[in-house]
Amino acid sequence: MTRPDSIAGKAFWRAMYPNHPYGQQATPESVATLSRDDLAGFYARYYNATNASITLVGDISRAEAESIAEAIALGLPKGVAASLPVPPVAPKGSLTQLPHPASQAHVYIGLPAIERGHADYFPLLVGNYTLGGGGFVSRLMKEVRDKRGYAYSVYSYFAPLKQSGPFQIGLQTKRSQANDAIKVARQVLDDFVTDGPSEEELTAAKANLTGSFPLRLDSNKKLLDNTAAIGFYGLPLDYLDQYQANIQAVTVDAIKQAFSRHVRPADLITVTVAAD
Repeated sequence: MTRPDSIAGKAFWRAMYPNHPYGQQATPESVATLSRDDLAGFYARYYNATNASITLVGDISRAEAESIAEAIALGLPKGVAASLPVPPVAPKGSLTQLPHPASQAHVYIGLPAIERGHADYFPLLVGNYTLGGGGFVSRLMKEVRDKRGYAYSVYSYFAPLKQSGPFQIGLQTKRSQANDAIKVARQVLDDFVTDGPSEEELTAAKANLTGSFPLRLDSNKKLLDNTAAIGFYGLPLDYLDQYQANIQAVTVDAIKQAFSRHVRPADLITVTVAAD
C-alpha cells in the first residue's frame, strides 16, 4: 500500500475498468467485511465440475488421461456454469496523478484492448515486439532510453484476458522529467499506430518470436501452462501447432490495422505516481 509501483498499478486498473471486476482491488476494509459464509458460498458457487478445466501432461495415454480427469470431476459437485460479468465499456482517455515522496516517478499508459482468442492477437503481438516488447531493439527503448536517457527500462505489452485485457506501456523516470518521458512515449506510439513497423523490423520480430517459441515448450510444466490456457480460454486445439505459422503470416498492413482498431490514442489512460 506504500510502494509507488503498487499504487500506480492499482490506480491504473481502476481507471481502465471502473465498473468491472478487473478493476476491483482488495483493501484492508473490504477484506475485513468478509465472513466465513461469504467464502463458503463463493467456493460452493464456483469450484465445481462444470466450471473446471482439467489439463494433464505426461507419459499417459488419452484413455488414462480421460480416466484421471473423470475421477477428478466426480470428486467435485456438478454445479452450474459461472456467468461472466457484463463486458467492460472502455473508458475515455484520462490522466491520474498521485503524489508520493519517491525520487522515481512510475508511469503507466494504456487501455483495455483485446480478449484472448481474438483474430487480431498475432498482428498485435508481432507489432508490439517492435514497439516495446523487444527490449533494446524496440522503438520505445531507443527513443526513451538510448536517445534521451529518460528511463533505464521502458516496455509495452498486450495482456489478453477472458474479456478485453490491457495494452500497457510502463516506465520509471526521474520525477522532474516524467512529463517529457510521457510525451516521447506517446509520440512513439502515435507514429507506430500510423506507420507500423518497417519490413526489416517485421522480419526481426518474426525471427525472434518464432525462434524463441520452442523454449516455451521445453518442459512438462511449460507444456502444462500452455495447454491449460488453451482449455481455459477455449482456443483452437492446434493453437500451439499453428503458432509459428500465425506469426509468419503477419504483414505490416495487418499490424497497422490491428493497432488502429485496438490502440486508440485518444482513449489512452495515463497514471503517474511521484511525478512533478
